Amino acid sequence: MLRKNNVTKISGHGFVLKPGLVGVKNEKDEIEIQASNIIIATGARPRELHGINIDGKVIITSKEAMLLEKPPRSMIIIGAGAIGVEFAYFYNSFGTKITLLEMMSSILPNEDREITDILAKSFQKSGIDILTGTKVVEAKAVDGQAQVKIQNENGEKTLKADLALVAIGVRGNSDDLGLENIGVEVENSFIKVDKKTYKTNVDGIYAIGDVIGPPLLAHVASAEGIRCVENIAGVETLPIDYYGIPNCTYCIPQVASIGLTEEKAIELGYEIKVGRFPFRANGKALALGETEGMVKVIFDAKYGELLGAHIVGPEATELIAEFGVAKTLESTAFEIAKTIHAHPTLSETLMEASADSLKEAIHI
Repeated sequence: MLRKNNVTKISGHGFVLKPGLVGVKNEKDEIEIQASNIIIATGARPRELHGINIDGKVIITSKEAMLLEKPPRSMIIIGAGAIGVEFAYFYNSFGTKITLLEMMSSILPNEDREITDILAKSFQKSGIDILTGTKVVEAKAVDGQAQVKIQNENGEKTLKADLALVAIGVRGNSDDLGLENIGVEVENSFIKVDKKTYKTNVDGIYAIGDVIGPPLLAHVASAEGIRCVENIAGVETLPIDYYGIPNCTYCIPQVASIGLTEEKAIELGYEIKVGRFPFRANGKALALGETEGMVKVIFDAKYGELLGAHIVGPEATELIAEFGVAKTLESTAFEIAKTIHAHPTLSETLMEASADSLKEAIHI
């Protein structure tokens, strides 16, 4: 794709010398590149936690977890966001005994609580131990084994496992780029930008993707890159609706969502209508033998507009796309419920949940 679009790739460590000038160091030499516009897209890396010495062997991050030669017998995972949950499912499926720790009151704390409760029960049924409301005081390697001291309502306790995976989020790769020399604003490792143009506070310097902070998702970075370049080129473009971005967690059952949770919608003062439909009442799910989970939708009671959609179950990460289109078009519960969906398909659950919000569901 780079060759097709006449893009020149230069390998090495890049840094901004001044607006309009980038330096690149590699093993052979150091070069300078002039450009009217510079886009920083350096991503992020696993964040470290005070009191935890990550050695990359016994106390590891997601980077090392991707490269293990064989599954450990046991693993403690610190942090139950998307990364922690995905690795918990992955290694549990290979027979690793997993203990999943989360400081907040539920796993996937940014997702709708009703959805995460279903996922937690599924994980526990598969043998994963979940400890929420639990703070990690210390984690270290002792005699080749991970020891993690935790604190919760039951007091302090030390857990032991072959490995401990630290999955508490990421920090932006904003250091060693020369940004401090030209005055680019950085806050908590993330570069500050205008979320419409992706311009920093310095003319000619832009940034996109994980290095500018949440939501930390590949599809968001791609969309931001496109909007950024279109703005630089003077092409008319639409700003990203950050409430309309699909969040996907790739475990089994899958979790996907878009827009507001029920809790957030109430907090923002909306009067809402909520619809639910379980996969156990769906013909395709029954045929697949994957009936765990449900679809949950939140609509504005006044105008009927879709505020949020949440799915836990088979192909959730694929099904969420329909709700993405619906949200972009400001669709209502009535419009989704009255759109005929093919039978038997998993997508019928979206129609049925919308109908349930109108008290018109037939199959539950």
